[in-house]
Parts: sequence; structure tokens; C-alpha cells
Amino acid sequence: MREKLKESLVSVVPVSVLVFLLSVTPWVDISRHELFVFAGAAILLILGISLFNLGADMAMTPMGQYIGEGLTKSRKLGILIPVSFVMGLLITVAEPDLSVLAGQVGAVMDGTLLITTVGIGVGLFLLLAVIKIVFHHDLTSILLFFYMFLFCIVALLIQSGKGAFLPLSFDSGGVTTGPITVPFIMALGVGIALTIGGRNASENSFGLIALCSIGPVAAVLLLSLTAKGDLSFAIPDYSMETVLEEGFRGLFADKALEVGKSLVLVVIFFFILQAAILKLPMSTIIQILFGIAYTFIGLVLFLSAVTMAFMPIGYKIGSQLAEANPILLIAFAFLLGMVVVLAEPAVHVLNNQVEEITGGEVSKRQMMVALSVGVGVSIGLSVLRVHYGFSLLYYLIPGYLLSLGLSFFVPKLYTAIAFDSGGVASGPLTSSFILPLVIGSCVTLQGEAAVLDFAFGVVAMVAMTPLITIQSLGFKSVLAVRRREDAAIRRILAAADDQIIYFE
Repeated sequence: MREKLKESLVSVVPVSVLVFLLSVTPWVDISRHELFVFAGAAILLILGISLFNLGADMAMTPMGQYIGEGLTKSRKLGILIPVSFVMGLLITVAEPDLSVLAGQVGAVMDGTLLITTVGIGVGLFLLLAVIKIVFHHDLTSILLFFYMFLFCIVALLIQSGKGAFLPLSFDSGGVTTGPITVPFIMALGVGIALTIGGRNASENSFGLIALCSIGPVAAVLLLSLTAKGDLSFAIPDYSMETVLEEGFRGLFADKALEVGKSLVLVVIFFFILQAAILKLPMSTIIQILFGIAYTFIGLVLFLSAVTMAFMPIGYKIGSQLAEANPILLIAFAFLLGMVVVLAEPAVHVLNNQVEEITGGEVSKRQMMVALSVGVGVSIGLSVLRVHYGFSLLYYLIPGYLLSLGLSFFVPKLYTAIAFDSGGVASGPLTSSFILPLVIGSCVTLQGEAAVLDFAFGVVAMVAMTPLITIQSLGFKSVLAVRRREDAAIRRILAAADDQIIYFE
């Protein structure tokens, strides 16, 4: 727990310091009362992330790995496939950042329908990802096919006059892969890949998050084609006073009920598998139960903290900075993006698993630097789009062309890690702090009616840029290896004759 607290402090303190420093400038007016509440929420956030990370290590990750190993060893593909679909659906319904997004778009799309549609999309693509591991299919070709499929649906959506749903659809793919989904799905992939074995076991264990990020986008795009009626967006109530008037006890109770209803479905299904197939020892079950309890408490504290202070403060900073100086807002968004990814719980889970699977070839430090730069650039570019008011496709099309193009020139392991990282970087803090900040800036710069067109899409951008930055690490390593090989060949060719020994 001490180690988890250290990680959480490193994660939350930079964001909090930025907010406090900004509060003493003339550009943002944050009252002492709001700063006091924000400080308390930051402490809750630190404790919540610590407990969640501990719970993920004790419960969510082992559950995924045990299910993957147990069902694969049973050699019953007919059971593994439907279980993958059901677990993908249930684990998505339990995802807190999806609930946060659904709550902010309730004016244009029913929240329950959105969550169910996204869950079905994740379930179908998790099923596809498991088939990919079992039959050793190439990840790059699958990604290329389905991204081409996505942009075909995008063309249909624009032609039908419903292009306003485009940013929301791509955001749905980003928010799906959050603190509950990532440890479970990644561990499921590791369990299946290592049980099947083979030369590419480590490579095959990645890529599940990448595929599970496509499913929600496709599902929401198809759902948007059927949308009818008024598409006008109404700003949710981001005022801190509303939350405080309802009281902390009511807030904690609501979040506990929300998290509890989601987690209980996953737990029940796991214990059905335990009784029917897994047969794990009681000591393991007790550890998992404690881990689930830590996960529950951590998520309740996390969601309460972001609802209490981080969403209201984010909206206020975005609207006031946009009014004071849009260029300053873009610079602040870049800096904020570089540090906010540190506070995403799922990022630490991914970094630990990447370092372990690659044997230290890709270190946690390298991953974190690449993700920070990528997320900083993406949020800065998102605010730039809000300022000038152009389509999200101006970013998505060249961005995905570049990232998919790089996949043909870098080791496949880097491609799998990069596309997984894209989904992981866009977690709860992105949808509950960055998105309100961008919405606030959009209301100031473009008006409330433009929010659906220009403010949404920031989560999609956060999910896209790490694809490029992390594959760039792979491309750099490929060039380094080639340079060393070329240097060695030149040394051999340049060797003097007297250095050659002739045998007679």
C-alpha cells in the first residue's frame, strides 16, 4: 500500500500544483472555498487511486489471467468464445469513465442505450481478439481492415447529415478502456497467450485493448445512423455548489451504488466460472475478494473526487482561460496533458505489464514519457481545433494513416503495445477533467450549440497520439539496430590485411 501511495502522489500532485498555480494568476478566478474543496478532493483521489491499484493487482488482473488460462487449458473453444463476449459486455458496463461520458451526453443520446451499445461492441471485439490469439492472426492486418471499415461508416454518417455524432463515437472507444477494463482484458490476453505458447506468445498477449477500442466506435457510429429528432446539446451542470448542496454523504452513496451495481455482475459471473471450470483454491479466492473490496472503495473515492471538484474546476478553467487568452489556453492544455496521464490508474497497470512482458526492453519510464508527450500534444491540438472550429477528421485521417503506416516498419510488439496504450491513456480523468475543460473553452469560443461538433473528440485524440509516439520508439530502435549492423560491417570491410590470419 505504501508503494501504491507513492505512485498516486506522483500522479495527482502535478495536476493539483498546476491548478493551484493557475489560481493565483489574473486569468482564472477560483475562490478559496473552491480551492479548499479541490484540495480535499485531490487527497481522496490519491487514496482512491492507491486502493484501486492495489485491488487491480489482487483481483482484476488475477481474475483475467485465471479465466484466460483456465478456459484455454480446458481446450473448449465453444466455451471460451461466448465467455469472452459476456465478460467484455459486463466489464464495460462496470467501467466508470463510460458512465461519466454517458452522463454528459444525456441531452442527445440515452445514457443506458449508449452504455449497452458500447458494451456489445466491446464484447464482440474481445471475442475477435481471443480468436486472433488462438489462431495466431496478424494484428496489423486486422487493425487496417477495421479502421478502413470505421471510416466507411463515417462517410455514411456524414452523407446522412449526422456528422455531429462523429466526435462522440470516437470518444466512446477511448473511454471504454479504463481502470476496470484494462487490467482484466490485458491479463486475459496474457493468460491465453502464455497458455497457448509459441514463439510470439509475448506479442500475442498485447492487442486486446486495441481491438476492444474499435468495437465501441463502430457500434456508436451505427447507432448514430438511426438517430432522429433534435440534436441540440445542453451543457450539464458543472457547478461545485450543486454537488455540495446535495451533501458528501449523498454523493458517496450514489457512487457506491453505481460502482457496486457494475462490479457485482463481473463478480457473479467469475464465481459461476469458478464453480464450473476454474476450481481455484480457497486462499486465491479470499485474496480476490479482498482485492474486489479495495477496487470498490478505490473507485468510489475516485469518482466522488472527480465529481466533487475536478469536473467543476476543469470547466471553470477552460471557460475563463478561453476568455482571457486562447493561445495561453492551448499552452496550458499541452502542459496539463503531459501530467494528467500520470493520474490515470490504468496507465500504471499497462506500464507494469509492458515492462514485465518485454523483459525490460520497454521500460516503465520510456512508456510514461512517450504517453505524456502524446497526450500533451493531443489535448493541445484539441483546444486548437476548438479555437478555429474545424472537423475532427482533419486530425483522425492523417493520424491513423501515419500510425497504421508505421506498423509496417516497426516490430509487431511495438504496434500491439502502441494501440493498447492509445486506449489506456484516455481514462477517467480525461473524461472527467479534460473533457469539461474543453467543453468550457468551446462554450466561450464557439457557443453552446457547437459543443457536440468541436468539444467532443478530445478523448479520441488522447487515444490516437500515443499510437504514433510509441511506434516512433519502435522505429527508433529499428534504426539503431541497423546503424550498429552497418558500423560492424564497415569495420570488417575496413580491416587491414595484416589483421587477417591465413591458415595453410
